[in-house]
Amino acid sequence: MTAPESLRVQAPTPRPPSWRAQVPVVTVVALGGGAGAAARYAASLWWPAAAAGFPWTTLWVNVAGCAVIGVFMVVVTEIRAVHPLVRPFFGTGVLGGFTTFSTYAVDIRNLLEGGHAGTGLAYLAATPLAALTAVWLGARSARWALGTTDTKGKESL
Repeated sequence: MTAPESLRVQAPTPRPPSWRAQVPVVTVVALGGGAGAAARYAASLWWPAAAAGFPWTTLWVNVAGCAVIGVFMVVVTEIRAVHPLVRPFFGTGVLGGFTTFSTYAVDIRNLLEGGHAGTGLAYLAATPLAALTAVWLGARSARWALGTTDTKGKESL
């Protein structure tokens, strides 16, 4: 038998965390993002791309960042516990600032508008394919190097 509607206890509605609870997360993401963006900018200075050529620097920055995120996520989720601010600082901040999918989109637009449709379309296809492959290889390599795979090569749960 159930209680009448007027006597039922209502479950409290979950409250979103206060903005003060988010200040440390926002701070570490901002600091990490600045560091990652500075590293990306340094890469573009060291290896500038030709105006109408294939944007190799952006491609390799994105691929490198994706490989690192694959390794990082294995380490922080499967190997050892880390401080709660490490993932937002490094994963979202540093690697989010370092990888640059907004520049990827601008590069594609510039190539297409500049009459380099073949290069733009190749870049459009190559970047996500290479980035996803890099994440997978990074995670797989980390699991292998850290010995978290069984003898049949399957990843442990």
